[in-house]
Amino acid sequence: MSGTDVLFRPFTLKSLNLPNRIVMAPMTRSKSPEQIPNDSVAAYYKARALGGTGLILTEGTAPEHKSATNDVNVPHFHGEESLAGWGKVVKAVKSVGGHIMPQLWHQGVVRHPGTGPYPEQPSMSPSGLAKQDKKVAEPMSDADVADVIAGFASSARHAKTLGFDGVELHGAHGYLIDQFFWEGTNQRGDKYGGSLEARSNFAADVARAVRAAVGPDFPILLRFSQWKQQDFAARLAHTPKELEIFLKPLIDAGVDIFHCSTRRFWEPEFEGSDMNLAGWTKKISGLPTISVGSVSLNMDFITAFRQAGAEISGIDKLIEMMERGDFDLIAVGRALIANPDWANKVRAGKLSELVPYSPEALATLV
Repeated sequence: MSGTDVLFRPFTLKSLNLPNRIVMAPMTRSKSPEQIPNDSVAAYYKARALGGTGLILTEGTAPEHKSATNDVNVPHFHGEESLAGWGKVVKAVKSVGGHIMPQLWHQGVVRHPGTGPYPEQPSMSPSGLAKQDKKVAEPMSDADVADVIAGFASSARHAKTLGFDGVELHGAHGYLIDQFFWEGTNQRGDKYGGSLEARSNFAADVARAVRAAVGPDFPILLRFSQWKQQDFAARLAHTPKELEIFLKPLIDAGVDIFHCSTRRFWEPEFEGSDMNLAGWTKKISGLPTISVGSVSLNMDFITAFRQAGAEISGIDKLIEMMERGDFDLIAVGRALIANPDWANKVRAGKLSELVPYSPEALATLV
């Protein structure tokens, strides 16, 4: 093997057959007025498929519940007009041989009451906490929990009907599923709260409902993170053993691939090993993993999001980690906004032609 070959090996799982290991990370664009993805959105994703990306994960989309989003320009994944728009996106991506999955993203208590397309709708949260000791809403009732789970399942069913290649559940970064994971926002006394294992039960029930809706061969991805937007230093698992406890209910529920979100993919997760979160998750679960975090940027993606000055960096460390089998796929975020053909340029050895990411790139959808 030479150069970047490891990035361009095919990947197969269930009904999913990818030409390479490069994934477009989900990135909020807020370019879908009235929650409907339009022709510009379809062209945006088609360009990344043409550029050689093996699998596109869409921006976060609102599953079928009125409390899901705080942004009237974030696309819904329910409703006749929004689903028709997503049908056009799928058709555009598939027309050039691409593969695409929607990310289902419920913001939970991050979505403040009075915002979004349904401002009268109360926000959902396991315990009403924005972070530890900061109560901003009422805890979800049993009926709320059941309704939100049903909304995820309904939207996943729509994804399969429309011809998507699978579905990703957003369980990272302090949003609703992650609010159940994190003890800082989950102080419930029922089966969804308490121990680390119990705090995984909500996500497990979502995954089970999605599996029942889509059948056995439709891939289900789950994105999770240690860090939260409320607390970059937060951790769900402090040791490999705790990570095993956290993952087991999710594995049992039928998750097929774990998308392990870190701010910098090259950083070790636990003391005594240089493996990152995706590497440990693969080792413990035996399932495929996606790594992510500031790929080909010289600063972490959050800093790059906020300020100018990001430059293209090498990917030697990424190649090293993938060659030794730490993880199966790598998600590329900001660099793919600036470079729709990132994959094709990397394959051709033209890293010097990559354009550095800048925050101004978020103003356009090209």
